[in-house]
Amino acid sequence: MIGIALAWFAASILGGVTASVAGFGIGSILTPVLATRYSVADAILAVSIPHAFATALRCWRLRHAIDRSLLKGFGVASAAGGLTGAFLLLGFEAWAAVVLGVLLIATGLTGLTGWNTRSHPGRTTSVILGGLSGLFGGMAGNQGGLRAAALTTYRLAPAEFVATSTAVGLMVDAARLPVYLASGSGRIAELAVPIAIATVGVVMGTLFGEKLLLSLSPARFRQIISVLITALGFWLLLG
Repeated sequence: MIGIALAWFAASILGGVTASVAGFGIGSILTPVLATRYSVADAILAVSIPHAFATALRCWRLRHAIDRSLLKGFGVASAAGGLTGAFLLLGFEAWAAVVLGVLLIATGLTGLTGWNTRSHPGRTTSVILGGLSGLFGGMAGNQGGLRAAALTTYRLAPAEFVATSTAVGLMVDAARLPVYLASGSGRIAELAVPIAIATVGVVMGTLFGEKLLLSLSPARFRQIISVLITALGFWLLLG
């Protein structure tokens, strides 16, 4: 039991670090790990709580770098999509993970080739991308990867990218978390230990990862984001 707890704690720290550097990673890393011991729905419920804590902390610490113009269309659409996806969770999480995996691999490869930097999405496209990222996040618990993929088409500095992605993620959490808690309130006590361990781990990882983020050049940052998005896509398809 101690070994499992330590492994879960280590994965939580890694998730926090990754999210601070890339703007996503907590749900992407922790949900499939916890799903090896619990149902997918329980894993998504458990991870959503530490995810909300770490996202709020990261958003506050990077608040000066948020691109607020993106929040008006992309962020609101993401929150609406997250709320819709949360209601659809039980029926579609497996299908959503497969589609999301394919989308992430395609996006990651375009990022590595530099193709996505030639795209300049308008407001309508921004709203669509935001809505889709939130929808899949609510359904599969992995909205950060697709959100990051969508944001790679905008010309954002590393801190702006992570800060904006985090602010959008916080909006999605605010929309979907009440639905998760209402539908899974009876399972919270059973999941209390992994929730507590993950919350401490992701907060520690968030603070450490912030230092790494501020040391990255824009070019290296884009490479890291593209690699992580591609890796997440394969993880979802093969998991």
